[in-house]
Amino acid sequence: MARKGNGLGGSPVEIIRSGRPNTWGVRTPLHYDPVQGKKIRFWIGRDYPTKTEASRALNKWMAEHDSGAIVPRSDMRLGDWLDKWFAGHRVEDTTRSGYEPKIRLHIKPHIGSKKLRDITDDDLDALYRMLEAVPCSSNRGKPLGAKSVRHIHNILSGAFDAAVQKKLIPTNPAATANPPTLRQIKSQGRKFQTLDDADTSRFLADIWTPCGRRGCGPLHGCTRDAPLWTVYTATGVRRSEALGMMWDLVHWDECAIELEWVVVEVGNQSVLRRLTKDGDANAIIYVDQALMSVLKIQRERQEMWKDKVGPLWADHGLVFGRDGYMPRRGGLRPGDPQDAGQVSARWRTVRKRLGLPERFRVHDWRHSKVTNDLDAGENPVEVSANVRHHSPGYTMAQYGKPRVAGARKLASGTARRIGLGEVT
Repeated sequence: MARKGNGLGGSPVEIIRSGRPNTWGVRTPLHYDPVQGKKIRFWIGRDYPTKTEASRALNKWMAEHDSGAIVPRSDMRLGDWLDKWFAGHRVEDTTRSGYEPKIRLHIKPHIGSKKLRDITDDDLDALYRMLEAVPCSSNRGKPLGAKSVRHIHNILSGAFDAAVQKKLIPTNPAATANPPTLRQIKSQGRKFQTLDDADTSRFLADIWTPCGRRGCGPLHGCTRDAPLWTVYTATGVRRSEALGMMWDLVHWDECAIELEWVVVEVGNQSVLRRLTKDGDANAIIYVDQALMSVLKIQRERQEMWKDKVGPLWADHGLVFGRDGYMPRRGGLRPGDPQDAGQVSARWRTVRKRLGLPERFRVHDWRHSKVTNDLDAGENPVEVSANVRHHSPGYTMAQYGKPRVAGARKLASGTARRIGLGEVT
């Protein structure tokens, strides 16, 4: 049986915390570990609210140790465990592409060499504070934002949870760490930009105006992306959703578009996969007949490109597949999914040419549509449903603005009903 001894663990100690109440921690008594071939002690936990609870955790460990239920601790380093865990982690390719650089650039260089069993919540707290304070070359020389650091915490928490399940460590140190809070993330959140209906109308007129130069026509570059930009402004769909629209999912008679596919960036490639955002397996948006006319123009242009490039065309049924410009560049063919990064690059060119706000992104058309719909007094339930938010409450919380006229009308109605004017 492992024995308690002075200075050898096995006694609860108070953990001094900064910015929150102190906690109690307890280490195991000094005992023999067959994996390392020597006597060791380690923290059972460091975040117990009282000394009594820390003592109970110690007694539980002692009972399990005496019964043989304690598995010898692994000598694996965190970096090696992250490699093993990440290789078997079953997530979407887009999620994997987001995890990989954070593990490689922000976790392994700092704590990857530490043994898995030796990492504490204090080590993680120090990592988070360092990432928030030290300039990072992968972030254009600026420290990481609260949202990125929180994502790193979530990755570590998942990896440590898996290590606990494999009985490599007794507890998850990330469970008691202090990553950036949701309030801190929200305070750093980028304020999205919007264009009102009048500005949007002027934008549409500009992108559909032919340049009139020699060679100008239906397939000329001056109005090349006009149908795509129009879909963004009129529907508020995400960039990936518009690029994944399929002709056989456009319901012409019902003025509806079924969103079943998206084009997403995985590594250095844009790939087509089924829509999984917000749990939508088969999302449908409803549009005006005027937008259906725009889609008919896009279909006519696409047929022209098919005739022009002939057998080079790869027919995936995409509404906004690659056109016939530079068909052999990078081995990609007309009709293939468009490169999402190139779409954004073309958008930046259009934005600069038309003098739009410098940081106005393709995604900000989504923000603009929702904001303008709410400002125009449209039904929030329908507005939320057509952009596929999980609830109208979320839509109003994110986009709703104080409406002075409505608030004054409400106050006036309340005063009239309760006879407020009669008491003065």
